[in-house]
Amino acid sequence: MHQLKLTQIGNSVGAIFPRELLHRLQLEKGDSLYVTEMPDGLRITKDDPVFAEQMQAARDIMKKRRAVLHELAK
Repeated sequence: MHQLKLTQIGNSVGAIFPRELLHRLQLEKGDSLYVTEMPDGLRITKDDPVFAEQMQAARDIMKKRRAVLHELAK
């Protein structure tokens, strides 16, 4: 478990991530994080959950309609 410290940054508040956590998560300055509310708390991820959901829907359609997409590609 890691503890994040909140600090004032201009008119906003930011979280300070320990160096080892940034390295472990492969995060760098300027990266985006996404926060999702879960029944038991918050989930913070590097990946956009909305985009991941859209990509899964596209994969499902491509798998189901493979023959049609193959014909359209010709």
